[in-house]
Amino acid sequence: MGGYSSEYQISLNSGNVVYNNIKDVCNAYRVHLFKDKWIYVDALKNEHPINKGDFSVTIDNTKINFDCVFNTIHGTPGEDGHMQAYFSLLDIPQTSCEMYQSALTFNKRDLLSVLRPYGITMATSAYFNEGDEIDTNHIVEKVGLPCFVKANRAGSSFGVTKVYKKEEIPNAIAIALKEDSQVLIESFLDGVEVSVGVITYKGETKVLPVTEIVSETDFFDYKAKYEGLSQEITPARISSEQAVAVSKVAKEIYDLLDMSGLSRSDFIFHNGTPHFIEINTNPGLSEESIIPKQAKEAGISLKELFMNTIEEAMK
Repeated sequence: MGGYSSEYQISLNSGNVVYNNIKDVCNAYRVHLFKDKWIYVDALKNEHPINKGDFSVTIDNTKINFDCVFNTIHGTPGEDGHMQAYFSLLDIPQTSCEMYQSALTFNKRDLLSVLRPYGITMATSAYFNEGDEIDTNHIVEKVGLPCFVKANRAGSSFGVTKVYKKEEIPNAIAIALKEDSQVLIESFLDGVEVSVGVITYKGETKVLPVTEIVSETDFFDYKAKYEGLSQEITPARISSEQAVAVSKVAKEIYDLLDMSGLSRSDFIFHNGTPHFIEINTNPGLSEESIIPKQAKEAGISLKELFMNTIEEAMK
């Protein structure tokens, strides 16, 4: 848990929920990864350094190697392929998807480019890189107004701005560049926003009940997600036909990408059709997060959800 991005505190919340639900079943250790230190934090909040050479920890002169890593890091380095590659080299099972899938899905622009040939419906988009000249006329011609300006490789809506006027685009890009050197600009889609959990459960791809997202803010931003300014309604108040359609697309994306572990895909029903927004491969796992709520609706307890995730990783 932890990580190097703006999402580290959210990751700590997720990690603690997982720990509290599996500690009676597993020998569980809370490992915090930060830029300046990797540490195991014991029940007395004592810190024990992690050996990066083999991801072990020594406690009271006893070396401990881990059977499996439950990865709850949101953002870098746990959701962008870095830790997946590291654990693969060490031959330690970990619960999120593999290195390539993790790196691809964390890069919103690359993911859209991979999925587009498969006929996945999505918003119109434009790209911007740090150092490029900002051509606001071209951007508006491409995606229209209002539009969203997003940090390409970030989560929890950090670096995201909804833009209504052409003159607002440069400032929105500057905000996005604080999170990432790459920017994704997308057309605004008017419609019902939903989120669909797709997981590997008992060896099969399982789609969880759909959640409808109703934000009290202008869009589903950080405040809406984490400060209670949204309603997350499970099951979503959509027709059975819509639920089937979006669940089918979410499963198709999971299978197309050869995913594993827990995932959450976001869509907007625009003109009756689900438009894909993004997929989160290390979704939030706190009590108020979407995946735990969907699992509960499906009759899966948190302990069962997390233990299944560990068992699937260790296969």
